This record gives sequence, structure tokens and C-alpha cells, in this order.
Amino acid sequence: MVSENYAKAYKEIIEILKYTKKSDVKKIPKEKIIMWKTNMDEKWNFSLDTTIELENQNILPETRAIMANIFYDYWATDYQKQRIDEKDKKNAETQEIEKREKYNPDNIFQNKTVIKDVVNESNTSLIIAKKEKWYKKIFISIINLFSKNN
Repeated sequence: MVSENYAKAYKEIIEILKYTKKSDVKKIPKEKIIMWKTNMDEKWNFSLDTTIELENQNILPETRAIMANIFYDYWATDYQKQRIDEKDKKNAETQEIEKREKYNPDNIFQNKTVIKDVVNESNTSLIIAKKEKWYKKIFISIINLFSKNN
């Protein structure tokens, strides 16, 4: 079973392919088109506005992702695929650098000194607790025992 968003996206894909050149549609395997048609949401009301470019259409993010895959897999030239791969690689490297900066193990413990300073600056004084001697405790418990019997 396909998720609801993908079922709607398949409906949008089929609708978009109606306005695409037949020569481009023939490049897509028939099995994919059949799969989209059988799993699409028939109730989803979507119509393509031909006066607006595809990138400005109000379509689901899943539809955009599927269209990007269709373009890459079936319509893009080798040069275009190379450019897309380079851009993806550059984006992955940028994300990796951001993660390294955010989660750098060398920087995690740098804030430790700040916490020590805050603790040292706070007013902490020890409270001296007076501990009764053991024989006094026994004496008090004996007195309490006799006072309960009276």
C-alpha cells in the first residue's frame, strides 16, 4: 500500500505527463507508468495550469522529487547528470562541515570551565549538623519509653 501523499503525487505525475512530449514520455518504462496509474489517488483533484511553468505550479514535494528522478533517470544528458552529481556532492560536503562544526567533540567540553566558574561564584556554605552522641540517644529513648507507660 502506498502512502496517501505518494498516491496524490502519482496522480499529479500522470496529469503532468499528459502535457509532456510523447517522445519524452516514451523514455519512461511502461511499468513505472502503470504502477503510478494503479496506485494513484483517483479522488485527488489536480489540474495542471498550462499558463504557469512547472516549477511555479502548486504541486506536492513528493511530486517534485519524482519529477526530479524522472528527469535524472530518463531525460537528462550525461553533462546534466554530471552537473547534478557535482551539486549533490557539494551539498553533502556542506552539510558534513556543518555537522562537524555543530557536533565537534573537541568543542563539547569547552563549556565545562564556564560551569565551574558559575558553581564557584555561587554562595555555598556548609551547614554543620550536630550529631548526638550514642549514649544520649539511648538515654532519650529510655526516657521516652517510660513517659509513654505513664
